Amino acid sequence: MKPALIANENFPAPSLRVLRAQGLDVLSVQETMPGATDEAVLATACETGRWLVTFDRDYGELVFSRQCAPPPAILYLRQEPIPPTRPAEWVLQLLAEPETAVGYLVVVGERTVRRRPLPKAQP
Repeated sequence: MKPALIANENFPAPSLRVLRAQGLDVLSVQETMPGATDEAVLATACETGRWLVTFDRDYGELVFSRQCAPPPAILYLRQEPIPPTRPAEWVLQLLAEPETAVGYLVVVGERTVRRRPLPKAQP
């Protein structure tokens, strides 16, 4: 079973449509909580057990430096000039092997994928 996702406000609508067409449960910040703070988005991801998909690198700072509770996975897609459906392709590739993302901040670029273990949630 594929994990549920929360797509940050900066996630392109064409990619959102591709992921949903693949049958994925994707909550869109742009649709349901526009203008929400990064902290609110992160809290929603944690509370609902969703993987966070974003182009915003601030989530790394929130979980590593400010010690906010992490969601099951963060997929940080690097900002590059790309077609608007390319992020969906990256996410689908990662979802093919979800165990490689659970517990990690996964940084995805056109030619690279890096993983950094998420900190353990504080009780």
